[in-house]
Amino acid sequence: MHPRSWCSSGVASAVILLAAWVTTGPRTAAAAPLEYTLELRESFPASAEGGKWFQPRPVAIPTRDGSPLAVMTIQKAIGSDFFSGLSTSRSTDGGRTWTVPQPDPGLGWRTGEGGLDIGVCDVTLAWHAPTRKVIGIGHTATYTKKGFAGIEHRRDTVWTVYDPASNRWTPWRIVAFPATPDDRYFINGVHGQFLVEPDGSLLVPVYFLGPKIADKRWQFSFRGVVARMRFEGDRLEYVTTGHELNLPVPRGLYEKSLTWFAGRYYLTMRNDQRGYVAVSDDGLNFGPIQPWTFDDGSDLGSYNTQQKWVTHRGGLFLVYTRRGANNDHIPRNRAPLFIARVDPAKLHVVRATERIAIPERGADIGNFDATTVSPHETWITAAGGPSFLAVVRWSEPNTLAGRVN
Repeated sequence: MHPRSWCSSGVASAVILLAAWVTTGPRTAAAAPLEYTLELRESFPASAEGGKWFQPRPVAIPTRDGSPLAVMTIQKAIGSDFFSGLSTSRSTDGGRTWTVPQPDPGLGWRTGEGGLDIGVCDVTLAWHAPTRKVIGIGHTATYTKKGFAGIEHRRDTVWTVYDPASNRWTPWRIVAFPATPDDRYFINGVHGQFLVEPDGSLLVPVYFLGPKIADKRWQFSFRGVVARMRFEGDRLEYVTTGHELNLPVPRGLYEKSLTWFAGRYYLTMRNDQRGYVAVSDDGLNFGPIQPWTFDDGSDLGSYNTQQKWVTHRGGLFLVYTRRGANNDHIPRNRAPLFIARVDPAKLHVVRATERIAIPERGADIGNFDATTVSPHETWITAAGGPSFLAVVRWSEPNTLAGRVN
């Protein structure tokens, strides 16, 4: 799929020319800088039916005849941590226009014990080339009639598969994690970028918590691992995990995103106080963790919100929110969305390369996504009422398309 210059019907497009010097891989001092443009679009207007559009998650689907096809899941936030079932939208013109989101019966609520409802949220999509299927991985959430029931209830990692022919998802299914004496996977959740490895296995960042710790509301510390999983088209199975990552401060490490760049794996992690980063040679065993900073040593200012990777063969970039951008009126400073180059050796953000990817418009847009859709484009998506899509259009082909999410 090779999308070209697109603009949603009836929506103005802002194009910003950006450039970032990159010094990794085979590039030399004489090589041209990696350049990119940003084009901002509105995928959907705010819903007139109640609830705010939330968590737009797209994926590009390679077609045998080369025609462009993309699918997006999106849901509505109807309260704090309280979400509708997922809806599906499609684009057949390279993201220029999208169909009206339609609820998918396979991704709706189910009735749980005691009259509670079980929903699915925080789903991320990826193309699994060996099986030619789209897989979505998210987790469950338990609801009362009034809203989120809390982490006192079990949370499970779940998966679903998309069929482009029928435009339907399979009913979500739970990933079976190992039983342990302390029931450490009582809470096990995802919410971030995962990787499809060249051998077809998946590397999925997971956070977890046992039931006894979960009783200590807001004083617990999620622990994290990267799990290797096996996907054969009709089932997703746990295989193994690397060593645990732990940060003994409130809520610990969670909502992690994973990428691969220049032969190493990079993991970014949410914490209530700061964002953290770690690197690995095998994709399973990471550490030590270190807080995200700018290259001058100052704190990045990203807190209590996830970060996402934008990965090009010529450079590694981070998308994030932060303090200090005249945005104290936004809850947790969750807008605008910034993009900046990362120094992959020193693991800090190069301040001079920071640009705004999606502007602040008065809404919290911290639950965003970043997706490599072709060698020429990466999409950054966010919603907080309307749904927005920022197209990162590269000056040179990204040979990591298909290797990174």
